[in-house]
Amino acid sequence: MKIEGAIFDMDGLLFDTENIYQETWKELAAENGVVLNEDFVGDICGTSGAHMCRVIEKHYGVSDGSIIMEECMKRVRQKLSVHVPKKQGTDRIIKAFHDRGVRIAVASSSYPEQIESNLALAGIREYFDAVVSGKEVEHGKPEPDIFLLAADRIGCAPENCYVFEDSENGIRAGKAAGCTAIMIPDILKPSDEIREIADGIYESLETFTEKVLDGTVNK
Repeated sequence: MKIEGAIFDMDGLLFDTENIYQETWKELAAENGVVLNEDFVGDICGTSGAHMCRVIEKHYGVSDGSIIMEECMKRVRQKLSVHVPKKQGTDRIIKAFHDRGVRIAVASSSYPEQIESNLALAGIREYFDAVVSGKEVEHGKPEPDIFLLAADRIGCAPENCYVFEDSENGIRAGKAAGCTAIMIPDILKPSDEIREIADGIYESLETFTEKVLDGTVNK
């Protein structure tokens, strides 16, 4: 397999922001008199659009999840407007792919403006050949739409692309797109199902770079 493209999720993968989202979901739940059960984190991670709204409606007991979703995104934008914490190995893996001529994209459920802001504040926007938001596709993760669009924008066949994800829905989407799906767990450990379908599971981006990338890409 000749790797031509690398597609990265953003929250919980490139940036240590998933905890900020979870903190904000809990704030909104408390304000609405809701106690989120233990299934919420797994259900909401890696979702966007209509799928995210259905998850919110289920767990918050509301008829229209878009109101809570929009408020969560607004609060997270405010929290990330000053500093975006990077995950271990983010700089190293991005530069490693870039130096080897691999095309790089972000495919995130976040809003386009949030993606651009995070990449710019983190000082890595210049390395990305494409940015794709869940707002640009009809079906969010776990459907493959976002990764298929990302592969198209960087001019690579999906089967020649890595997808890096921290969520189970993201891994399902990457596999459905025909990409090589690599999981870097964040706040949730992979289930037995994901261990079966993922093409690799590594504790960090740094570990993946050390064990797989160095001296191997495109050789």
